[in-house]
Amino acid sequence: MTITIHRGINQIGGCITEISSAAGTKILIDLGHNLPEGDNRDNDPLDKAENIDPILEGVDAIFYTHSHGDHVGFEAYVAEKGIPQYIGALSKALLIQLRENLLYNMQRRIKWVKQEEMDKMRASIDALNGFIAFEANKQVTIGDITVTPYYVSHSAADSYMFLVECDGHTILHTGDFRDHGYRGKGLLPTIRTYIARRKVDVLVTEGTMLGRDDGRMISEETLCQQAAELMRKYKYVFVMCTTQDADRILSIHNATKALGRRMLVDGYQWTVLKKFEDTLGAGPRTRYRYPKKYCYHKHWDEVMNEDCKRGFTMLVRNNKRMRGHIDRIMEGLDKEQCCLVYSQFLGYILPEHSAFQQNTYDFIHSRDRHFEYLHTSGHASRDTLVAVCKSVNPRLAIIPIHREAKSDFRSLDLPQELKDKVHTESITLEDVKIVVK
Repeated sequence: MTITIHRGINQIGGCITEISSAAGTKILIDLGHNLPEGDNRDNDPLDKAENIDPILEGVDAIFYTHSHGDHVGFEAYVAEKGIPQYIGALSKALLIQLRENLLYNMQRRIKWVKQEEMDKMRASIDALNGFIAFEANKQVTIGDITVTPYYVSHSAADSYMFLVECDGHTILHTGDFRDHGYRGKGLLPTIRTYIARRKVDVLVTEGTMLGRDDGRMISEETLCQQAAELMRKYKYVFVMCTTQDADRILSIHNATKALGRRMLVDGYQWTVLKKFEDTLGAGPRTRYRYPKKYCYHKHWDEVMNEDCKRGFTMLVRNNKRMRGHIDRIMEGLDKEQCCLVYSQFLGYILPEHSAFQQNTYDFIHSRDRHFEYLHTSGHASRDTLVAVCKSVNPRLAIIPIHREAKSDFRSLDLPQELKDKVHTESITLEDVKIVVK
């Protein structure tokens, strides 16, 4: 059996892990774009056929851990190759909805959008419709490789880790995960109940937070409480967060609900939240319901009259149409009562950071209103990484991916026995070959 790390051993995003059996069955876990640098999309080498074709050669299936663009992004090209692609059902629906919304906006600006770009978007939608949806805890067999998905909490609503069985060996690929989301408490029980007893040989794990001295991240419950405190201070709260983060929007929604206000959303956000309610929100004991969501596109006059009187929370995104809506709403408001809450990665708005986005920085500071930063990571803290490594206790190796180049997994407070199993270079352990590109 061979485990090949094509990308990710020294970068966050764009990770690609290949697992191949002695008989020649080959699968990939994740195939997404490199993260952009600043406002511009990174020039990804895999955009060229001569670079991506060698990776796809002989691949029997691709499994995606979740829907973020640094994990899935070449779906149309893969579909042309006839390679089956697997993802969670909600992730599939969210990706299709996102692409359809982008295509709709392109068609509205058709004079300024190239036909080639719209054709690419349509090809992406066609490919996504062909994705095969897997189910949590249910095996998928590809040749002589078996993959079992297990749910994990992450800032993408429908995320999974994969238990892969191949040639008598077991590999756990964690994908991106955390334990401080609303369903994060199930992380270690899932590992102890379903995974640790399988005697994992190799653990492939993310290490995003290794190089970031953030300490123990606050929970979504704590973030909800802090959001409510801000809403008591400010009557009109504009929140910039990721639309596909069901937990973050739930935190903002519940804080809004506690103050008896409504959460204003646009048509796209309304559709995404409805998908959350229909899937994550199914069942009598779920928390994923958003009864205070209110689509201002459909009820503009009521928003301008009733909601502006009693106060509101408004989910915002940085685009021209949204900026126009914000300007219209803010015209008659007391600016001292207005606040923009930024709830995404801080590096995007720090001029000294490599990920700095001038466009985002200008957006959040462009209007005469107060500004607050309120966020918690979608990734595992250092303490959680330690807990996972100890619980899995892999027999042969720990391979850290999705991490900054200068970060050191051995700097974690791990037993020496586990530190000795950390590998970031090619090595053969018994009959398991690890190749790091």
